[in-house]
Amino acid sequence: MTVAEILNGTGLPYAYDHFAEGESPKPPFAVYYHPESTNFGADNIVWSRADTVYLELYTDKKDIETENIVEKALTQNGIYWDKSEAWIDSEKLYEVLYSFGTEGF
Repeated sequence: MTVAEILNGTGLPYAYDHFAEGESPKPPFAVYYHPESTNFGADNIVWSRADTVYLELYTDKKDIETENIVEKALTQNGIYWDKSEAWIDSEKLYEVLYSFGTEGF
């Protein structure tokens, strides 16, 4: 299952990396991206690749219910995730960042 397929199940609007300028939906919404990978290799060949995924949930208020929807979707798909949170004053939005690896899915 892909990250996009998992997000489809949440009902949240989402995009890869960002929405086009002026096309960002009203919160809550999500974006995800793969900022790096951790590869295992030998003999100058990548044998196993594991991308790191960042899934950012944006809300205009603290929204435990929506966080629970995202967390349930990740957990039901066997994804071990970590979470952090920040207030983005310039956007007046909360960002809840979920990070996880793609190894195994």
